Amino acid sequence: MQELEFIAPCHFGLEAVLKREITDLGYEIVTVEDGRITFRGDQAALARANIFIRTAERIMIKVGSFRAVTFDELFEGTKALPWENYLPKDAKFWVTKATTNKSKLFSSSDIQSIVKKAIVDKLKGIYHISWFEETGAEYPIRVFILKDIVTIALDSSGVSLHKRGYRQLVGKAPISETLAAALIMLTPWNKDRILIDPFCGSGTFPIEAAMLGANIAPGMNREFIAENWKNIAPKKLWYEAVTEAEDLIFRDVEMNIQGYDLDAGIVKCAMQNAREAGVEEYIHFQQRDMRELSSPKKYGFIITNPPYGERLEDKADMPKLYQDIGRSFDKLDTWSKYIITSYEDAERYLGRKATKNRKIYNGMIKSYFYQYMGPKPPRKPGAGK
Repeated sequence: MQELEFIAPCHFGLEAVLKREITDLGYEIVTVEDGRITFRGDQAALARANIFIRTAERIMIKVGSFRAVTFDELFEGTKALPWENYLPKDAKFWVTKATTNKSKLFSSSDIQSIVKKAIVDKLKGIYHISWFEETGAEYPIRVFILKDIVTIALDSSGVSLHKRGYRQLVGKAPISETLAAALIMLTPWNKDRILIDPFCGSGTFPIEAAMLGANIAPGMNREFIAENWKNIAPKKLWYEAVTEAEDLIFRDVEMNIQGYDLDAGIVKCAMQNAREAGVEEYIHFQQRDMRELSSPKKYGFIITNPPYGERLEDKADMPKLYQDIGRSFDKLDTWSKYIITSYEDAERYLGRKATKNRKIYNGMIKSYFYQYMGPKPPRKPGAGK
């Protein structure tokens, strides 16, 4: 099979989780950069990466890189790339996004226009035509320029990978599915341990945990733009990847995952989303105040995304809210607690310094992942024999 180079962007601060996912799929890491990992794989990797990876925002095929400090150099560098290997004669292609950072070229709209013109100019010579009908499969193109190095890639996912297909309804300030999955994977939680999200909103943390616990691939129930790229990856590779994903699901798994929220409407929304994801049997959702948090079980996990005063009028409520969260957490003294928030005084009002604190960018919002590690449960008799 033909070897390809892929680019997988992710949330800043979560590169290590994505790297582990790619390695576990059996692919070779080329580079790890802030918010982006490049790796190598065969044509089947195009389908498998889109279907199996939980923490990437999208999967792109790297067409090439070059240095450019003028628009002439951008044009010539783009034209020199082997577009005939990727774009058939009837391809519908456009530059969907151009980002630039610390570079001489900074006008996104000009970059998009010049890259498109250069590709057209190259393919006119290759296919000996003067006009492209663009009636075939869609090939969205993305351009990244960092420190004058231009990287151009084909976006194989289309709609971002955080759109799993199950979240039909959302609450206020929802956390993305990819970020939720990555944060769960940063913890030592596994399907045998109870998990509660006391601010569950539309259910993203409980649903992503259930999908992890049941080993349900996140991309099984959605479509990808590259499914129509028959010149790069035959359709059968997509069917094979879905079949592989089906075979790997744990059908008889048991889990204790709970999600609470004060808003009865949003709890119904979370239930509906869990049904869409096929994990409703693993999760108990309930309208419940975080201050009533309790459990007879020991050594459980809390993973949650509480309000953080994003609106000015809410900021005055934050000290009391986080004090109440701290008091509720103290009742579960053997539990491990994980909180993502952009509220900078969270530790102060929670009343305890976190065991670990990791800076995460939730979109453009600088956030903190506070990790309060509980004691490890005692080993079961006979464990490890």
